[in-house]
Amino acid sequence: MNKKINLIIIITFISLTFVGCNTIKENNTTENNNKINVVTTIFPTYDFVRQIGGENVNVTMLLKPGQEAHSYEPTPKDILNIQNSDLFIYVGGENDVWVDEILDSMENNRPQTLKLLDITNTLEEEIVEGMEDEHNHHHDHSHEDEASIDEHVWTSPKNSILIVKEINNILSEKDEKNSNIYNTNAENYIKSLENLDEKFRQVVDSSKRKTVLFGDRFPFIYFAKEYGINYYAAFSGCSTETEASPKTITFLINKVKEEQIPVVFTIEFSNGKIADTIVEATDTKKLMLNSGHNLTKEQLESGVTYLSLMEENVEILREALN
Repeated sequence: MNKKINLIIIITFISLTFVGCNTIKENNTTENNNKINVVTTIFPTYDFVRQIGGENVNVTMLLKPGQEAHSYEPTPKDILNIQNSDLFIYVGGENDVWVDEILDSMENNRPQTLKLLDITNTLEEEIVEGMEDEHNHHHDHSHEDEASIDEHVWTSPKNSILIVKEINNILSEKDEKNSNIYNTNAENYIKSLENLDEKFRQVVDSSKRKTVLFGDRFPFIYFAKEYGINYYAAFSGCSTETEASPKTITFLINKVKEEQIPVVFTIEFSNGKIADTIVEATDTKKLMLNSGHNLTKEQLESGVTYLSLMEENVEILREALN
C-alpha cells in the first residue's frame, strides 16, 4: 500500500513537469550528438545494449549498484529518464507493476518500450515450500492463489539471445545509418552467448549429478529447464520472504543428506543465513550462483559484464555438480 501511495505521489509530481518535455528530449538528443537514449531497469539488458550499441547509444540503468530489484521504487528522476528516452526496456511481471501506471501517465509522450516477458517463453514460478513432487521440485502454493510468472528470463542464454536480437532490431530501425555496426556487434555477441550455452550444456551433460539445492530464493527456473537440472530451494525467485519455516529448512537438510548433495547455493545480495544453517547441519560447502540482475558498485566500476558473470557460473556449477 505504501508503494502504491508513493507511486501516485510521484506520478502527480511528474505530470506537473511534463510541459516542455519534448523540448527537454530534443535538447538531450542534441547534447548527446543524436545518440539513442535507452533506459533499462536491470543489469543484463543494460549490458546487452552496451554490447550492441557501443558508442552510438547512451544507456541508463534504473537499479542503483547493489540494489535489489524486488525492493526498487522509481524516483521522480527515474521517471523523467524514462520519459526522455527513445527506448525503455523492462522485464514485466510482479516487480514491474509500477511501469504500466507510469507509462499511462505519459500519454502521448511515452517512449518506445520493450517488455522482456513478451519476447521470451515464460514459465510459472514454483513455490518451493511443502511437498516434493515427481520432478524433484518442492511446492506449496499456500502463499498465493495461483503461480505467478517467473521474471528471470535472462538466466537462460537462449532467452538472452532472443532479447539481444530484439534490441538489435529496434536500435537498427531507430538509427539506420549505424545499423551495420549494430548488426555486426549483435552477431558477434550472439556467438558469445551460443558459446556460453554450449559450456553450460557440456558441464551438465558430463556431471555426476543433476540436482542443485538453494538455501535461498531460486531465480533460475529458465536455466534449470533449459539444461535439465533438478532443484530444491527455500523460496521462489520473486519471493520477498527472507526467513524460511522450520519445515522448509528441515526438508532441505534432509534432501542434502538423502541425495548426498555437496553444495548449498545462495544468490547475490543475500544474507546467506538459510544456507548457513543448512551447511552447518550437513557439513557441506556454500557457494553463490549469480543471477546477474544487478552488480555491486565495485563490479560495475571494474567492468564486470553479463558474460563474465555467467562464465563464473559455469565453473561454480561444474564444482557443485561434481
